[in-house]
Amino acid sequence: MNKLILIGILFFISCNSLVTKFDDIEPAVKYSSNSINNDDIVKDTLSVMTWNIRFGAGRMDYFGDHCGERVIFTESEIKENLNQIVDVINNKEVDILLLQEVDVESKRSAYIDEVQYLLNKTHLNYGVYASMHQAQIIPFNGYGRVNVGNAILSRWKLTESERIQLPLMTDQSSLDQYFYLKRNILRTKVEIEDRDNIFAVNTHLTAFATDNTKEKHIDQYIETLEDLNSNGSKFISGGDLNSIPPVNDNDTIPDFCIKDKCENENFHYEADGGPHKAGSYFEYDSNENGWLIPLYNNYNSGIPEENRNNIEHYTHTPGSQIDLTDGGRKLDYLFTNLEKVIESGKTLQENTNISDHVPVIINVILPEGE
Repeated sequence: MNKLILIGILFFISCNSLVTKFDDIEPAVKYSSNSINNDDIVKDTLSVMTWNIRFGAGRMDYFGDHCGERVIFTESEIKENLNQIVDVINNKEVDILLLQEVDVESKRSAYIDEVQYLLNKTHLNYGVYASMHQAQIIPFNGYGRVNVGNAILSRWKLTESERIQLPLMTDQSSLDQYFYLKRNILRTKVEIEDRDNIFAVNTHLTAFATDNTKEKHIDQYIETLEDLNSNGSKFISGGDLNSIPPVNDNDTIPDFCIKDKCENENFHYEADGGPHKAGSYFEYDSNENGWLIPLYNNYNSGIPEENRNNIEHYTHTPGSQIDLTDGGRKLDYLFTNLEKVIESGKTLQENTNISDHVPVIINVILPEGE
């Protein structure tokens, strides 16, 4: 970065806060649809979906992931992709929706409040939102204003909604950390009449840390669920954990650095394996293979444990790569301490063109209220 530009940025920061700072725990931002529909409906089962929607950018090239160069998208481009997301939500009759990478009035996505847009276009009535990156301006290639984070949408009212701060990466300079993502866990109570307390928990964990931040994030997510479970509360939870499922001893550990590399990038050229592409290498030769095991051991997983590494349950390929059989991986999960409807867990791979992640869905059985 040009030294004069850097000095100017630092001077501006000293007088103004360009980037929003967050408390360890603070209230989430509340939303409601412009038209409330059947928020008093009582159901014996409910449908839960998790989906990283890539801020409505679909599979268009984007500088922030993979090998794209574009920074700004048009209103028509974003709305076209959001409308495809709306169709999936409505067609699947989702009751509770966990979303990641949702933009709220960001320049790159034409200043659309995507939480409000999705509420207004679907049968869902209420929402809560927790930003992971909120800045008045990002001084890079016209990036401008950004506000992106996690959201939970529901047929029913949401209360006791909290944004829980996750640890920041420690492998960055102070300036990079200032402008970088502040990831979080979003937790809320779903008020369903004549039913026990049901909580929804949504998160999007770090992808690019080279320190121990990912392990800290997974540990805090597990602790959040343990707190609810130990208090006798029922929950549905999930999100983009940016970690592949545990593998068995005889399984081959995927290494996506070569598959994900961009033109003119060079990985694995040294005799010992060379450098790794950030976000593409999962260090399962260390202890990372065990980080998600407590989730599988203690709760019902959306996709049965025995199928967790099957190719039909891969959820992500980067950038414009839409073939999940070639370089795909599972990063998106649902876990619950409720009883599942048998064989209801699905990975909706027919939606690979709508985002760089595909949705995962499950039906759970609601307990009677005491």
